[in-house]
Amino acid sequence: LNDFLDLMLDYTDSVSKRSLCTSQVCMSLDHAKYFPPKTTPMLPPGTFDGKLAFITGGATGLGKGLALNLSQLGAKVVIASRSAERLKKTAEEISQITGNEVLDFRMDVRDPAAIKAVFDDLESKHGLPDIIVNNAAGNFISPSERLSANAFTTVINIVLYGTAFVTLDVGKRLIKNKKGAVFLAVSADYADSGSGYVLHSACAKAGIESLTKSLASEWAKYGMRFNAISPGPIETKGAFDRLDPTGQFMHKFITRVPVGRLGQVGEFANLATYLVSDYSSWINGQIIRLNGGEYPCSAGLFTELKDVTNEQWDALEAMIKSVKGS
Repeated sequence: LNDFLDLMLDYTDSVSKRSLCTSQVCMSLDHAKYFPPKTTPMLPPGTFDGKLAFITGGATGLGKGLALNLSQLGAKVVIASRSAERLKKTAEEISQITGNEVLDFRMDVRDPAAIKAVFDDLESKHGLPDIIVNNAAGNFISPSERLSANAFTTVINIVLYGTAFVTLDVGKRLIKNKKGAVFLAVSADYADSGSGYVLHSACAKAGIESLTKSLASEWAKYGMRFNAISPGPIETKGAFDRLDPTGQFMHKFITRVPVGRLGQVGEFANLATYLVSDYSSWINGQIIRLNGGEYPCSAGLFTELKDVTNEQWDALEAMIKSVKGS
């Protein structure tokens, strides 16, 4: 059977003939035209009027895209990260676009004392946030046998501990003040499936999903909801710098996505704004996959048969029909 499948799966680099652009920022398959991204805010204007949103890792990538969307919909947005320069630039950029105030705080999510100082300041001047997005992350590829304890711990500290430290600090304040809020975390599909070469991140993201579901069941009585988004490959500036530094695996990422393209930041932002809005008040403790079908496609044993031609299927069908039952 294996020899037969090898014969039928005559890989002639047909994948490379499906209109893949050479640039990392424009790659898609022909049938992606059926699934055009809609990236403008989908919720009504003013959805978040009077709301205060706090986003870690908010200066770049997904966090920046979500900050823009929330600000466009009326929220006062607070972005936090370690880079003061990036924070200031992003805050000014978003504020100029939306006309709404965007605050920035330099904060290392690995440091509970720094987190406390930021929320002390924020609470005294602006009150406690209505929306908390744990987006700060760090990742890189490495064979697990090459991982040092320090490298493993670095990612765990940022992704898992950072999410936990922020959540616990602001959560306790919310409970004390009898104020409800919505929490959103950013996970990854391999938190559930596991994955080689990102052991550190897979462990950290699995912890985030457990935290999300645990607190969803425990703290709803205090007026808090917890959900997470598990995004697939999304096109951001520098998205694959550490995960695909040479660019040689990009076409494989695309072909693993049934809709034939990368996700867009605006699509992530639209899902995220829905999940932190009152329109989703009955969604709690959920991990929402946003991956164009990449997760089930990757899990399917026979998914690679997608590259078999019609002629090969004709031959395959004839051979199957010729096999007599026992």
